[in-house]
Amino acid sequence: MSGAVGVGGYARLDVDRRTRTGVPEVVFGAGKSPEQTLRLLAELRAHDRTGPALATRCPEAVLDAAGEAFPDEVVSVDRTAATVTVGEPPPPVGHALVLTAGTTDLPVARECLATLTALGVGAEVMADVGVAGLHRLLAKLDEVRAADCLVVVAGMDGALPSVVAGLVAAPVVGVPTSVGYGVATGGVAAAMTMLSSCSPGLAVVNIDNGFGAAVHVAKILEVACRG
Repeated sequence: MSGAVGVGGYARLDVDRRTRTGVPEVVFGAGKSPEQTLRLLAELRAHDRTGPALATRCPEAVLDAAGEAFPDEVVSVDRTAATVTVGEPPPPVGHALVLTAGTTDLPVARECLATLTALGVGAEVMADVGVAGLHRLLAKLDEVRAADCLVVVAGMDGALPSVVAGLVAAPVVGVPTSVGYGVATGGVAAAMTMLSSCSPGLAVVNIDNGFGAAVHVAKILEVACRG
């Protein structure tokens, strides 16, 4: 195993991660300079052409420069998600549905969507179906139940994942978001609600971690669709 590839004295890319775990290393853009993020994306593409390179939590400068930095590649920039994908996405497998309780949860949901797409999962977002207007979810229940896996993104009281998990047979991953007033405490209240859910089988990732939810779903579907 070749291990890591050093880049510029500031990073050691795990270029074997896709082979080892099924999921490649992804660049976390927050806290890095635009030059570092773009260089790391280029190095990931150079060492692994079996799938696209992905960067999450990218600042505006990276989103602005990505297309010009990779003129010979298919580049997808999602400004809501703050993601950059370099390279053609693989053919989609399975069907994942990413639900949001509200419009303000869309950045996390879109991060999840971009990650699922980069990992070769067929996915779409169903936005603004939270429990304050439950009829919105119930009107889409056939579509919700048709999904192979669901990611449910919610802030404030974080109730939507429990409701969805009580209505479907597919695996459900809850993502608490840092959306809400006062005692919502930056997503802690939503996370506690999800972790305390009485709907069995609900898995929960960290606050605002759309990326982590997508990886979990991709691994489930890779095993389910294997062979």
